[in-house]
Amino acid sequence: MSLPPALLAPAPQAVFRALPRARAVGGCVRDWLAGLPLHDLDMAAPGPPQAIAAALEAAGFKVFGTGLAHGTVTAVLDHLPIEVTALRRDVATDGRHATVEWTDDWQEDAARRDFTINAMSLGADGALHDHFGGAADLRAGRVRFVGDAAIRLREDHLRALRFFRFQARYGRGAPDAAALEAIRGAVPLLARLSAERVWMELKRLLEAPDPRGALALMAGSGVLGAVLPEAGSPGRLDPVLDTRDPLLRLAALLPPGTDLASLSARLRWSGAELARMRALHDVAALEPRTDALARRRMAARLRARSPAAAPGEVARVAAAEDPQGPWAALFDLPAGADFPLQGRDALAAGLPPGPALGRLLGEVREWWIAGGAAAGREQCLAELVARARA
Repeated sequence: MSLPPALLAPAPQAVFRALPRARAVGGCVRDWLAGLPLHDLDMAAPGPPQAIAAALEAAGFKVFGTGLAHGTVTAVLDHLPIEVTALRRDVATDGRHATVEWTDDWQEDAARRDFTINAMSLGADGALHDHFGGAADLRAGRVRFVGDAAIRLREDHLRALRFFRFQARYGRGAPDAAALEAIRGAVPLLARLSAERVWMELKRLLEAPDPRGALALMAGSGVLGAVLPEAGSPGRLDPVLDTRDPLLRLAALLPPGTDLASLSARLRWSGAELARMRALHDVAALEPRTDALARRRMAARLRARSPAAAPGEVARVAAAEDPQGPWAALFDLPAGADFPLQGRDALAAGLPPGPALGRLLGEVREWWIAGGAAAGREQCLAELVARARA
């Protein structure tokens, strides 16, 4: 078997020379076999991480101990980072963290991985090493745990969420029955996961081409109710399937009235994430109307108070709640149709600066909105001057 082009580049070839027993592992092997583009290059090698780091430094790499406690270093050559991890075996796990020891046994290292499709490795000679049938599972569209699924889930509870993410990307047909049975039994363990890890997995799932089937499986297994009880039907994603924006998809999945502040606190959203979610959900307070002027007024007002979300995005979230509503028409303002006046325009017209000017600009913007955001710059400026002189 030949190597994928990404592994023929100078940096990975230099890793192979520095560490003759190294192999590419995990996602890059899986995605190459699946015919997908490679995003990350992960490699592994036998030996303690300190010896691996020393060999890479001697070969001219800049080496950073990014995960040294678990045997991982990041080697950089020609601005390309490659994570290289020492072969490991778990000696203790608590569902979130593992205590590891180094090993020279590739099968022992593969046995500690989550799914068979992630447990393959590829040598410098192009030889595929597949101890647990990952290549056959990948061809069949089957996401299967390595070994006993219940044991894998007790070792790391996050694997319950990872199963659905990989099911959304690689699964076809009926899901693995043994995996689902074990996941149902592991639902109580999910409460022990950190909010950051849960949110990271949810975002990655929502970035899948079509996560609806996986979300339905999550709901049926009890996992979705444990980690995102606010979620509505997966069918709410229909209007946003042409985008892989996880926040936009999440906004569509959440029904109007969702307590975003509580959800943000639970999932530890950033301030920017919460602001965008609130802007996207502003539409929940609106009712679709058929009057053209009323629609333009609503659209202009929404744009004025929700700068963190584009009108078209908000329309999609609204369509998730009411697919038959005239949501596209609600946001029929021309591109760039924002309030045309700024403070400098008022100053150029000879109006004095100060709080009174700010209030006048606000009044004129409300006048502009009430007219369906149709007035241009000159009309708005004339209205501003008239109100200042009144």
